[in-house]
Amino acid sequence: MGRVQGKIALVTGAARGQGRNHALRLAEQGADIIALDICSDLPTVPYALGTEDELNETAALIAKLDRRVVTAKVDVRDAEGLNDFVAEAVSELGGLDIVAANAGVLAFGQLLDISPEEWKEQLDVNLTGAFNTMKATVPHILAQGRGGSVILTASIGGLEAIPNIGHYNVSKFGVVGLAKTLALELGDKFIRVNAVCPGNVDTFMMQNDATMKFFFPDVENPGRADAEAPDSIARTMNTIPVPYVDVDDISNAVLYLASDEARYVTGTTLVVDAGRMLK
Repeated sequence: MGRVQGKIALVTGAARGQGRNHALRLAEQGADIIALDICSDLPTVPYALGTEDELNETAALIAKLDRRVVTAKVDVRDAEGLNDFVAEAVSELGGLDIVAANAGVLAFGQLLDISPEEWKEQLDVNLTGAFNTMKATVPHILAQGRGGSVILTASIGGLEAIPNIGHYNVSKFGVVGLAKTLALELGDKFIRVNAVCPGNVDTFMMQNDATMKFFFPDVENPGRADAEAPDSIARTMNTIPVPYVDVDDISNAVLYLASDEARYVTGTTLVVDAGRMLK
């Protein structure tokens, strides 16, 4: 018997990375999956985003686990399109119990140097996208009357300031506030709302030229070997001296919060950062 057996879970940003891994982890533990992703790049994000082929691969991997899956190319900034897709998917699968609002992007720059477009895109995707996801999904959980679990992907950058990613910080501080407020407003309906706050995670959001240059500005063409070197700043910034946590570590946190093991856990920020915030 899986830890979320018989439940239906929606995951945003599911084409690859944390979103795909969350969807697979929930499916492994018995959930049917609604998976969506924008499946296109964004002009102010300095790395490639997931593709439609990758979203289809996510669906195929879920189907191999003998779970039902519905996918679509949907932008979480598009409230109307998101509402329509969620309503259709919930009708097809027969309900909704778990929401993992994972879609998010990262960009770099000091606050006084970033453009209005860069600011807007970070806030629109990371914060307004999470809000739109709540608006599209929570009414379906409420309609069932049996409670549920909502997990928003925030960041340690939503709990403490990190220089040169200020617009990202602001968006993730907002996600934490969104989670806590929703937890208060939905608690009497037995809908739990929590935020997972990762540190650095070994996904493409970390493993790309722009992010590596952020960590190693004086290194020409920095990459994985630089991050994983024994004295790397990526290691020494953490209490546990690893350069990043594995994507499974975040998915395990999401699974815990989605399961009945966390039935009285709400309004919390679950930090998975190898002790980065202790320093």
